[in-house]
Amino acid sequence: NDRDLEQTSTIAFLAALDHLGEKCPPVAQGILGELKKQRNSLKLIASENYSSLTTQLAMANLLTDKYAEGHPFHRFYAGCENVDSIESLGVEAAKKLFGAEHAYLQPHSGADANLVAFWSVLVKRFEIPEIEKMGQKSVTALSDEQYESIRKKFGQQKILGMSLDCGGHLTHGSRVNLSSKMFHALSYGVDPKTLLIDYKAIEALAMKEKPLILIVGYSAYSRLIDFSIMKEIAHKCGAVLMVDMAHFAGLVAGKVFKGNNNPIPFADIVTSTTHKTLRGPRGGLVLCKKEFEEVVNKGCPHVLGGPLPHVMAAKLVALQEAMQPDYQTWAHQVVENAKTLCHALKAKGVEVVSGATDNHLLVIDVKKSFGLSGRQAEKVLAECGITVNRNMVPFDKNGAWYTSGVRIGTPALTTRGMTEKEMAKIAEIIYNALKETKVADDPKTGEKSLANSVTSEQVIHKTQKEVGELLQSFPLYPEICIDQEMVKERR
Repeated sequence: NDRDLEQTSTIAFLAALDHLGEKCPPVAQGILGELKKQRNSLKLIASENYSSLTTQLAMANLLTDKYAEGHPFHRFYAGCENVDSIESLGVEAAKKLFGAEHAYLQPHSGADANLVAFWSVLVKRFEIPEIEKMGQKSVTALSDEQYESIRKKFGQQKILGMSLDCGGHLTHGSRVNLSSKMFHALSYGVDPKTLLIDYKAIEALAMKEKPLILIVGYSAYSRLIDFSIMKEIAHKCGAVLMVDMAHFAGLVAGKVFKGNNNPIPFADIVTSTTHKTLRGPRGGLVLCKKEFEEVVNKGCPHVLGGPLPHVMAAKLVALQEAMQPDYQTWAHQVVENAKTLCHALKAKGVEVVSGATDNHLLVIDVKKSFGLSGRQAEKVLAECGITVNRNMVPFDKNGAWYTSGVRIGTPALTTRGMTEKEMAKIAEIIYNALKETKVADDPKTGEKSLANSVTSEQVIHKTQKEVGELLQSFPLYPEICIDQEMVKERR
């Protein structure tokens, strides 16, 4: 039963720590140090969560010793029978969970999943037709001159994605990312007044530019997206619709996002991470229509090298966990918690980007609300035991390093069992801490600094105490009854 499995996982985890403590003490101490840190802080980073010990243990095994280039039952290495079994079960689990026509479990991260998707579209919609025009059957049959003519045209293909400052992701065409080197990258933003996606503006831009790929998805946008409208836009301009649901995959799996807010029926290709709201191991995932199955399965050799069988095993565990009824309950609570946190902050006069949230995150404008940069707010909250990340707000003049905002997410604390009552308290704690924070002068220039801030020791101590009291009722991995001092004694 579940309790026996939990106990077995705990024993295995402690045994592994004990072994690491003997063989490589710094690693054991680092793991225990991270456990202690996460136990004693409010983790509000929207892209983080807590995976089960079963999921974690699935990664710690000898499957890591096996090379398995290719895909299930079609490998470039012999002896992959066990990897075939695990990966094929994971593929079927992902298809069932999301209602997808095909799934590919091998990407090592969300960025890798996006690269697999990009190259799959380039090959399917551009390279193969170009090869056929030349009267050839494969890229290897081309002459050097023919291949060079195709290669030069790759970078001329266009992608259109949400800009980073408006909530998009680096891999959606940011100039500092590989995606803008591979493609002619174009961006759409949000309406300057409402800070919401403007579908008409996106359609006008898409019809003008005719991108090969229309990318939809976000890392810091808090509202719902109507994927049926995005599908219509992609169809009109002749683009492949690619949805990056890395942030909200768990809300799709948990049946929070349904109908037109579920990207699976509308998108040609969907990419995701397997951590974040999906609550699995760190890794990536690609879902696609049958049309793209063959090219997506060629993630190796297109982009990837050897897959990570031990991580795919953990992905299978997490996908099975996401099929349980309590996962849907958790996913709905994640959103309710985010809404409560948002309402409570707004009630205190805090500026929330777009005014609300419909998902697991919100971005607050700390410059308008407290006169702080995002970096200053992030720093003081970390000192108080609250982990968030600084984030740009739309049209942010402070840039991506200092920023004017802070992104807050509720998945991890929901996993710890917190509900609306705790969210209201957390909003009060955050507000009080930031309200008492002042901008400090730069020690070199004497001018006001975007990096430094000053909060009294009294305020920090008070906030740390409130955070500690709140966390007492929501222990993290309570079955792991071990601390660093005990490890030292056992040495």
